[in-house]
Amino acid sequence: MGKRIIQQRRGRGSPTYRVRQKAGQIKIGYPQNLSGEFEVVKLIASPGHTAPIARLVGGNGQVFCNLAANHLFVGQKIKIGGKEVGDISKIGDLKNGTEIFNIENHPLDGGRFVRAGGESAVILSKEKEFARVLLPSKKEKILSVNCRATVGRCAGDGRVEKPILKAGKKFYIMRAKSKLWPRTSAVAMNKIDHPFGSGRGKRIKSKIVKRNSAPGKKVGLISPRRTGRKKR
Repeated sequence: MGKRIIQQRRGRGSPTYRVRQKAGQIKIGYPQNLSGEFEVVKLIASPGHTAPIARLVGGNGQVFCNLAANHLFVGQKIKIGGKEVGDISKIGDLKNGTEIFNIENHPLDGGRFVRAGGESAVILSKEKEFARVLLPSKKEKILSVNCRATVGRCAGDGRVEKPILKAGKKFYIMRAKSKLWPRTSAVAMNKIDHPFGSGRGKRIKSKIVKRNSAPGKKVGLISPRRTGRKKR
């Protein structure tokens, strides 16, 4: 009798594949009523995020956490509605070509896009109530001009450039984010353990899977937009 495949085992939510509670204790986002000026009182290295987190305190005692912009420092003043690096503003109030991150998908949702370390998006154009933003994936996204974002580039750039020399260090990095590691190649498994299994050597079967496939077979490329080798 075969075992459950990795996707099924992770979906159960057992302690083996569960994110540590400590990794998600810090909540990042913009409160709904933001105004005035805030001061950076602390930079936090969170195990569950790829970028440092800035703790911000306002003059009225309001406190919230946001992803730190590149070159942000403790004691720096952050303006709501400003246009300098680290400031939080609506997309409609910023110039075309401005780099932004931690972008809201809908106004007042707290930020949904471009939250990884070292990433940034660029405002391409604005037309009436909508703005066109170029994401790091080179895809364009149309958003409301009232969506808020942080000006600048997210801190933590170059985090993957330093080589990981020991397996133990890699283990703890992946464990903090509940990533599966070490990962066994699917084509190296038996047929009973994975849909890509069996066969002598790594003769890879088709990885194209229908979107309405059963959970046990929903592996590989799920309803891909395109297939085949890219032509230069």
